[in-house]
Amino acid sequence: MSRARLLLIASLVTIAGIGGWGVLDTQSLIDLASVVVDRYFESRGWFVMLSVTGMLFLCIWLAFSRYGSIRLGADDDKPEFSTPSWIAMLFAAGMGVGLLFWAVAEPLTHFAFSKDIMPSPIAAQQALLATNFHWGIHAWAIYGSTALAIAYFTFRRGAPMLVSGPIEALFPDETWAKIVGWLSDFMAIVAIAIGVGGSIAMGVFQVADGVDVMMGGDGAAGWLVAAVFAVMVAAYLPPLMVDLGAGMARLSNTAMIIAIALVLYVVILGPTEFLLNSIVNSFGDYAFAAIPRGFQTLTFFGDELGAWFQDWTLTYMVWWIAWGPFVGVFIARISKGRTIREFVLGVLIGPTVFSVIWFGAFGGIGLFDALQGTGGLLAMTESNVERVTFTLLERLPLPWLTTVATIAAAFLFIVTSVVSAAFVLGTFSTGGDPNPSPRIRLIWGMLLGLLGAAMILAGSIDAIKKLIAIGALPFVFVCVLLCVCLVRGLRQEVRNAGR
Repeated sequence: MSRARLLLIASLVTIAGIGGWGVLDTQSLIDLASVVVDRYFESRGWFVMLSVTGMLFLCIWLAFSRYGSIRLGADDDKPEFSTPSWIAMLFAAGMGVGLLFWAVAEPLTHFAFSKDIMPSPIAAQQALLATNFHWGIHAWAIYGSTALAIAYFTFRRGAPMLVSGPIEALFPDETWAKIVGWLSDFMAIVAIAIGVGGSIAMGVFQVADGVDVMMGGDGAAGWLVAAVFAVMVAAYLPPLMVDLGAGMARLSNTAMIIAIALVLYVVILGPTEFLLNSIVNSFGDYAFAAIPRGFQTLTFFGDELGAWFQDWTLTYMVWWIAWGPFVGVFIARISKGRTIREFVLGVLIGPTVFSVIWFGAFGGIGLFDALQGTGGLLAMTESNVERVTFTLLERLPLPWLTTVATIAAAFLFIVTSVVSAAFVLGTFSTGGDPNPSPRIRLIWGMLLGLLGAAMILAGSIDAIKKLIAIGALPFVFVCVLLCVCLVRGLRQEVRNAGR
């Protein structure tokens, strides 16, 4: 049996098994994931934070080192996309529906936790800082380092666009490299599939609650969640039968335009002065705290804060790692022709700036309500986190329009993510075929739907976060290995060129 065929069969069986287990016996899968993830975080949380912070330092060093002028491709290659379009596609691929889901809820959740142990104004400031740390430059360093390793070895060394490409390109005749490469591709497939399955579940919950709001309900019923899930699957399966072309890029850009319009709408029609101050303050806090916070493990602050650190910060870091191979391949595909310096600065700065603005606006208006309003949004985070964003929009003019826009953006983000993920999974599981057959793509699309169904049955966002984390844990080591391969490859090139 060929290596590619073995990888395809092993990955399909594994993902089908996990999805079937989650559907047939959801609770036992959740229990196992919780035990494994909690134990790993307790014993290896320091390694996760050190690895992610190391990826950030690597990206910054590469941008300002002599390697920064190396082009991802031939020396005369030019970028295919304009810089604004490129950054927009980066952001749409890397964050998507999570931004809509957590826009208001995450800062308020952190505020609810911290307001009992510190004054409310400081708790609000720390809540936004924690949120920005989870969605900011460290997340994009994970994406950036993974994408840069794949892009460099693909466009500069002619390796296949696989996670194993850098490893096997550096050690072409080593048996251990072939084994590690195969395992790396396999772990990447598992991490991608489970991570995208979790995003499907979050997107379904978000869209279902939005539809329920428009129907005048007080909570999305099971039948509505099932109906939204069925419509979403029906929407993403047909595109898997055709080539992945400009149509998907247009859908992603449409979702991004809606997101930009929503944040402008909230700032202009909400408490504008408070929100602008919130955004500026967030930039200042984050700029001075981002690097030191990457080394914090909160080991001296007791079990309660330690549990928060595991449930949020560590979970987010491995969440981004789970999406790393998928987003990395996508970013690599659209970045040919850019220098390493252009690549790193664009990947780290552009999306991070938008995230700080996004949470400063949506999170800011939630904190405004908690500090100076009725506190209704804060109370809702404890009972129906999926509904918080829609409840906020109901308090501003034209709620029906903004609710429809939010539903549309969430739907588009999920459909485009699943279609792109199915293509990437097809590529990985067939040994690097850039255009896997429609049959393979369709199989992956159905398996992603199965995983999404399992996570929907889990019934809670906390359970979904655990399931995503367990898929990503092994890939932490692969990310570190890719960084080592990248540095070694760059040093070889410079040495051979006599620079």
